[in-house]
Amino acid sequence: MDILLILKALVLGLVEAASEFLPISSTGHLIIVGDFLEFTGSRAETFEIFIQLGAILAVVWIYRERLLDVAMNVNRDPKARRLTLNLLIAFTPAAVLGLLLHKTITHYLFNPVTVAAALVVGGVAILLVERYAPAGRVRAVDDMSWKDALVVGVAQSLALFPGVSRSGATIMGGMLGGLSRFAATEFSFFLAIPTMFAATFYSLLKEWGHLTVADVPMFAVGFVAAFLGGLAVVRFLLAYVSRHSFIPFAWYRIVFGGLLLAYFHYRPWVVGG
Repeated sequence: MDILLILKALVLGLVEAASEFLPISSTGHLIIVGDFLEFTGSRAETFEIFIQLGAILAVVWIYRERLLDVAMNVNRDPKARRLTLNLLIAFTPAAVLGLLLHKTITHYLFNPVTVAAALVVGGVAILLVERYAPAGRVRAVDDMSWKDALVVGVAQSLALFPGVSRSGATIMGGMLGGLSRFAATEFSFFLAIPTMFAATFYSLLKEWGHLTVADVPMFAVGFVAAFLGGLAVVRFLLAYVSRHSFIPFAWYRIVFGGLLLAYFHYRPWVVGG
């Protein structure tokens, strides 16, 4: 067993957990940290896809009672039907665009320089949303209309650009559309379940051939780290948004992205390197 590789898997699993649900871009951080750790290539890409399952299962576990209730009562409970329909509506835009543009985005945009730039732009966008978003007229996920869900779904499409942040795009889109900060955050968690499951399984089906039995320990460590870390991050964020804004995350993105742009100015990124 390669201990160094296991440690890299642990670090990346924790990075996935910390960045998947915060508005700071998990894909962007995994690309950047993977580059620093010299963990790149097809196997690394498959690993980064796989550990997303650990993170999303953390959401499923935290909301297990609510999800089970929706599944059991979708045929007779109007709230369960509304949530299911809203998730389908919000899921569709990014799913369609992702299928159409996946190869192009992966080939041209998955590199630290574009990610760093997106981190900065996204940070500025969060500051603007926090300043100018209307007061939240929708206080809870159960009160959302299909139009609210569509706004969030269109916003989620922006996250196809690496570095934008899926959670950041959906939360900020929801707030611009009139959702309260808490409702936008909670709906972002629910929407992550179909979105990330679909994206992960689609990518794994294409990349599974790059793996061997020797990769199992590395994948297991990354998966468990992402799951346990995800539990902590989701609970933290739900408590955080009840009392605070996303401004600290915006400044983190701007400072971190700016430092990265300076770093890669002196260490040029070679596509495919």
